[in-house]
Amino acid sequence: MGKETKLFKSEERQSRADLSAFMHELADKILEGQVVLRQGQEEITLQFPQSLILEVQVEDEDKGRKGIQHSLEVEIKWFDDEQGGPLELG
Repeated sequence: MGKETKLFKSEERQSRADLSAFMHELADKILEGQVVLRQGQEEITLQFPQSLILEVQVEDEDKGRKGIQHSLEVEIKWFDDEQGGPLELG
């Protein structure tokens, strides 16, 4: 297995409406081929190739006195293409 490096992390409580708006904007940016994520002074730009791997996972975790924490994880994965970079969008 290869070494994993965390490049960016964000976690915040949001309303369903705000979360939905974020997910719609994220989906539009993925379709365009580029996503810029920002939190405070931290920023990362992601370039997406045409082909992506989508992983969806649902988990329950017993948090003791707090109860059961439910999670829906959506993970998008990709490899650099054979030309060594992302798809160029015109």
